[in-house]
Amino acid sequence: MEKSSHKIVTLPDAKARVAAWKKAGLKVVFTNGCFDLIHLGHVDYLEKARMLGDKLVVGLNSDDSVSRFKGPERPLQDQTSRARVLAAMQFVDCVVYFNEDTPLDLISELIPDILVKGSDYLTENIVGANVVQKAGGAVKTIDFVPGYSTTRIVEKIRKS
Repeated sequence: MEKSSHKIVTLPDAKARVAAWKKAGLKVVFTNGCFDLIHLGHVDYLEKARMLGDKLVVGLNSDDSVSRFKGPERPLQDQTSRARVLAAMQFVDCVVYFNEDTPLDLISELIPDILVKGSDYLTENIVGANVVQKAGGAVKTIDFVPGYSTTRIVEKIRKS
C-alpha cells in the first residue's frame, strides 16, 4: 500500500500520474475544496466521488487561497495537515495544492475524465466544466449529507 504522504504531489507529478492512469484505461475523477475540518459530509462526498471512476484526485486550496475565500480566520488547519488527512483516506489517490482562487488552471492541466462538485453547484457554474466537457469528459454533482459543514462545526465550538 502506498504511504499516504506519497499521495501529496506537485502539479507536474499529478500530471504524470493522471496521464499514466488514463493510458492504463482508468477513469480519473477530480474534485477540489478546502477540507479544513474533515467531517462525515466530506468523507461521504469523497467516497461517492471516487465511486464515479477508478482514481480520485483532490485539488486542495492552499492556505493563502483558503484565507482569501473563507476569511482571515481560516484555514483552521494548515495545508500540510489538511493534505495528510485527505491522503490517508483509502479512496483518495492523489492530492495536489492550488494557490489560485479557483482550480481552473489545475483542471486545465490535468483534464480529468470526470469533474465532481457538490449539488449546491449548477453544472454550468462549476469551474472547469467546459474544459472537461470539451475534452469528452463528464461533470457530476453529489448530494451533501444534510447538517454537516465546517462552518457549522466552527459556530458550534464558538457557542460552547
